[in-house]
Amino acid sequence: MDPKKPEPATGAWHGLSVDHTVERLATDRRSGLEQKEAERRLGEHGPNLLEQRTSRNPLVILLEQFTSTMIVVLIVAAVISGLLGDLLEAGAILAIVLLNGILGFVQEYRAERAVDALREMARPRAMVRRGGRVVEVASRDLVPGDVVLLEAGGHVPADLRLTETALLRAQEAALTGESEPVEKSTAPLADAELALGDRTNLAFMGTSVAFGRGEGVVVATGMNTQLGRIAELVQTVERVDTPLQRRLARLARLLAAAAFVLVILIFTLGVARGEDFRLMFMTAVSMAVAAVPEGLPAVVTIALALGARRMLSRHALVRRLPAVETLGSVTVICSDKTGTLTENRMSVGTVELPDGRGFQRVAPQSGGDHAELLMLTAVLCNNADLGEEGHAHGDPTEVALLAAGADRGLLRAELEKQLPRVTEVPFESSRRRVTTAHRLPADLGVLPAGMLALSPVLEICPNGLLLATKGAVEQVLVASRFILVGGKLVELDDEWRERVTAADDRLADQGFRSLGLALRAEKNGGVSGDGQDDPEHDHGQDDPEHDLVFLGLGGLLDPARKEAGPAVGRSRAAGIRPVMITGDHPLTARRIAVDLAIADEDAEVVSGRAIAQMDPEELADRAESTGVFARVSPQDKLSIVMALQRRGHVVAMTGDGVNDAPALRRADIGVAMGITGTDVAKESAEMVLLDDNFATIVAAVEEGRVIYDNIRKFLRYLLTGNSAELTVMVSALAVGLPLPLLPLQILWINLVTDGPPALALAAEPGELDTMSRPPRRPDSRILDRGLAISILTIGILVGLISLAAGYLFGDEDETHRRSIIFTTLTFAQVFFALGVRSEKGSFFRRPGGNRWLLAAVLITLALQFLVIYLPLAQDIFGTVALSASELALVILAGSSAFWLAELEKLARRVL
Repeated sequence: MDPKKPEPATGAWHGLSVDHTVERLATDRRSGLEQKEAERRLGEHGPNLLEQRTSRNPLVILLEQFTSTMIVVLIVAAVISGLLGDLLEAGAILAIVLLNGILGFVQEYRAERAVDALREMARPRAMVRRGGRVVEVASRDLVPGDVVLLEAGGHVPADLRLTETALLRAQEAALTGESEPVEKSTAPLADAELALGDRTNLAFMGTSVAFGRGEGVVVATGMNTQLGRIAELVQTVERVDTPLQRRLARLARLLAAAAFVLVILIFTLGVARGEDFRLMFMTAVSMAVAAVPEGLPAVVTIALALGARRMLSRHALVRRLPAVETLGSVTVICSDKTGTLTENRMSVGTVELPDGRGFQRVAPQSGGDHAELLMLTAVLCNNADLGEEGHAHGDPTEVALLAAGADRGLLRAELEKQLPRVTEVPFESSRRRVTTAHRLPADLGVLPAGMLALSPVLEICPNGLLLATKGAVEQVLVASRFILVGGKLVELDDEWRERVTAADDRLADQGFRSLGLALRAEKNGGVSGDGQDDPEHDHGQDDPEHDLVFLGLGGLLDPARKEAGPAVGRSRAAGIRPVMITGDHPLTARRIAVDLAIADEDAEVVSGRAIAQMDPEELADRAESTGVFARVSPQDKLSIVMALQRRGHVVAMTGDGVNDAPALRRADIGVAMGITGTDVAKESAEMVLLDDNFATIVAAVEEGRVIYDNIRKFLRYLLTGNSAELTVMVSALAVGLPLPLLPLQILWINLVTDGPPALALAAEPGELDTMSRPPRRPDSRILDRGLAISILTIGILVGLISLAAGYLFGDEDETHRRSIIFTTLTFAQVFFALGVRSEKGSFFRRPGGNRWLLAAVLITLALQFLVIYLPLAQDIFGTVALSASELALVILAGSSAFWLAELEKLARRVL
């Protein structure tokens, strides 16, 4: 192979032997590359860095905030208001536009930092062999063919083909989703299509060494590494507009077209019946401005901000405000397994004890003397430490065994006082087990009850030795001669070995990680730690791992969170389908999915390898019915999200690792983990779960639905008022009546009703049925047919009532009639705000539920009284004072809007 062109990150380096890899990369595993050759390759391949290929200029990001249809319409409305002399209206609209632009800029600029976080994962320095010497170099200077040294606690600086391992285990959860450190080896792997998590002879850039040491030759650097591929995906994946953004853009286009038609209609009608040309032009333009809900961006922003604050109190941090509402539209939640649906800690879930019929399954805290002896063995043969206040140290499996033992009162520190450790035969990948030797006390009476009860059977003698062994079941079987059954030693014949293997397979099929446990007592003698096991040959003193008594099996798993099951149930009740997407093993994924009712026992688990064989349409079909995807790559996760979106779903995607970043970015809403999440995941997501809890997502969905409901209430309130104003103007001009409202009066109604009452609706509490109804269709309109009919019906009726009030209660003076029509319309819109607080529920069911709205109503009424009764305001707005009886009739007429809303809701409840 030409060393200038090593295989890319997708190449099957894991299928090559160490010698073949070294040969293809033209290097030497003992001396490494010569310095001049390394410099030449650095010039050829470039530095070992992740490139920022699609960074946008901050000024461009800022300007893009002012290009949406709604914002353009508002800018035009502000200019027209200024030309008409209403500087207050113009200033308010421009302030809303500016605030909206600043918020959008901040959120998008922060999103651009995702690749910066990826780059931070590269270790700045690395130990390599260069010219026969071990030297430290900058990671950016690594090239294909460099030989890198790895040690516990360090990071992997590039993608490596391992050439030497000594108890090496790597923590790859951030990249592959594998919850436990992965044991590494150097042997070639035949399957060219192995998932990343199964390529155990490779080490990947951005992962860390959890245990042991090793060496490896660099096979990929920079953007050719697996981390580089993720960086490429993150930069090329485009964010999709949220459902709310799409709906508001569609509404803005509709309102802009309506405003244009309105100008032409009113102007033509007025001029045709002889009204003043300039007056009609200003009136028509004023109506057009009033038809545009300039308060909408402000109300949406406030509603989203209030929702974000409520979400924060429920442990969800929102990074992009539009994401708050998007949660309310979600139809599918794609969740990672580890840490989100599970506790992200290993625990002993079950114990398999041999009995006369085979094996009996018991809980770790039960099972009598036999189970206690098994757990005692697990605690003794252990190097972890539970620490204080839950801060455990050591291998997650050993921590789980210590915790299970502690639940039975078996504390390692106390046991080792009674049974001090003499020596240890450490774990090796060739043996896959570990043994510790302990000195037995002179007084056996101090031993735990379970061991004491079985000591005659086990031939435990004072001052003798006790050997405790744990490891892979098949390897512990190799070193065992007996099995403890019903308190008696039984020869471990072929039949019993088959039973043990069957129990092991059963645990694996159910998603458990199994361990075999055994022990043996010696009357005397020393123990060393370098024996080899071979059941066909005699064993000497230097080989302690022989003639063991097999005690049983322990089944470990990362258990499901207690609150995850109810949360899955709530999401299903709300019409949302949960889907598990994990890099973990399929059997483990199925086990948790079944426990949480995400999938049935016989449900198919689709693997990353199967996804690779599907075309986009086939994957979209499978994604519609599949609840569990396992052993998936970053590209697979992205493909699944896109497949669901292709079928019209609004997708929420959770994740904590680097491998989740592309899918988080592409999803309609990306949700990162706050505790276990990497910076890369957080920067790619719209929301961060501060407690890493699936239940928090479901709570956030509820908040999202409440926000969307409130935005619809605002639109219903505002557009009904606009319809009433339009009805007044068009009806009067159509039948030859004088102009019913002046331009400034129209703008005043628009200002005070778009103001406090509309904003207060954003704080309305949620409906009782928020989480018992299905999600909105992704293609549904925010202004759907039912809402549009309601707006037009009530708006027309209120407009006709207001116009009639002016002619029924007013005299021949046009100013007096206009004052009545003007005040009736304003009061009607204020009262209507009280009627739209709920889609179906009566106002009287919860009259004081929104104190902000009640305050807004009083403020608006007070402002209208000033316009009617303050002499200076009368001169400006062309009004006259109304008598007490006229005011009472106006309030009665205005309240019709409230009663019409209540009647409509009553009809909905009944029908």
